Amino acid sequence: MSVSLSLLKFLCFFLVTITSSFFTKPPQINAETYESDRITDLPEQPSTPSISHFSGYINVNEDHGRALFYWFFEAQSQPSNKPLLLWLNGGPGCSSIGYGAAVEIGPLLVDKNGEGLLFNPYSWNQEANLLFVESPVGVGFSYTNTSSDLTILEDHFVAEDTYNFLVNWLQKFPQYNSKDFFIAGESYAGHYIPQLAELIFDRNKDRNTYSFINLKGFIVGNPETENYYDSKGLLEFAWSHAVISDDQYEKAKQVCDFKQSQWSPECNQAMNELYNDYSEIDIYNIYAPACRLNTTSSVTSNVDYRFKRMRIFGGYDPCYSSYAEEYFNRVDVQSSLLSNTKTENSHITWKVCNASILRTYNFSVFSVLPIYTKLINGGLKIWIYSGDADGRIPVMGTRYCIEALELPLKSTWRPWYHNNQVGGRIVEYEGLTYVTVRGAGHLVPLNKPTEALSLIHSFLTGEHLPTTR
Repeated sequence: MSVSLSLLKFLCFFLVTITSSFFTKPPQINAETYESDRITDLPEQPSTPSISHFSGYINVNEDHGRALFYWFFEAQSQPSNKPLLLWLNGGPGCSSIGYGAAVEIGPLLVDKNGEGLLFNPYSWNQEANLLFVESPVGVGFSYTNTSSDLTILEDHFVAEDTYNFLVNWLQKFPQYNSKDFFIAGESYAGHYIPQLAELIFDRNKDRNTYSFINLKGFIVGNPETENYYDSKGLLEFAWSHAVISDDQYEKAKQVCDFKQSQWSPECNQAMNELYNDYSEIDIYNIYAPACRLNTTSSVTSNVDYRFKRMRIFGGYDPCYSSYAEEYFNRVDVQSSLLSNTKTENSHITWKVCNASILRTYNFSVFSVLPIYTKLINGGLKIWIYSGDADGRIPVMGTRYCIEALELPLKSTWRPWYHNNQVGGRIVEYEGLTYVTVRGAGHLVPLNKPTEALSLIHSFLTGEHLPTTR
């Protein structure tokens, strides 16, 4: 009997010891590491509802003195139970603060003429903890102390810096280490996001060397994906939507080989003529009114369109980027956002888009479709969506890209509904879902905020978009 009792005690002790080894302690949170970045006095922030948000710099390369600026919003309710969502804008050279945070999906939107902020009832922080980062260096408030960095910007450089940002940001906010992590964004972030996801995916396999990031998937809107299909779609959209003539369309088809990374002079001329025909309307939302605050057209002749500054105006208020610049260049606003940084006593000239980055950026990646194939096979959740009134990255070019992946079909092309109206179309493949948003341009959450909120809810929760009225 005594032997059995001793054996029982030993077994209990053994089981307790072994079981405890399967559980790790929750991260030790040092509030001082992030509370100093809390924003408490942002000018004209609405008093209600209460919004918990933080901003500051995260070092990404100590040797070169590179740091990326972030703005982070906790979820409106139960942040500890919500995933972490990183939002990136494209350009290259455009700010995720000026677009994603301040006019699209953030809880605080800039009011007209930069006079203040409005609460966004359709903010995506209803669904997730929202993290915005200005990337690459040279965009917005992000900076480098090594000027030569700005001459070598390209996709892999950006992915490495953004990866380092995430690792260091999660060290500062360790309570989000174990949260499901997703990436979202639009336009040239169609390059940034898959390449960042691939870098995380690969490094997660080596936990002895790299920090683990709990990446679950990504969603990209009106994304640049593959130069050939994107350019082919751009031309066909302009013709099919009565922007260019039959003669222009036929000529461009004859002189342009979009499979070449460098276009011929004849092709450049044909595409410049196409852009000139867009000069009086908004290429990013062809049915929206054009902004008249600036008399200088964003489309000029005799310029290779791939290296033009991208004017991302569109939606119900096509002049919003001017409002954002008014607001974020205010001394009191910068004092609040940068209060815990070395730049707090000096004014920064903040731009929604940095034109010099677009001119000097090294477009070294022709296609990210092979990355899609790799990450689909790796089990990541991947969605693509398109506003169907965007002439810059049109729906037809994105459909060509998706068809090129040759994925098995799960459910056929069909409408989805929002408020008893067709919200757009949806088609599901093995490993990828594609959604269109009817009547939206390049910036879907700006043009169709309620539909966009339904979209991200479906993506994050797995609840299907309604396909019946």
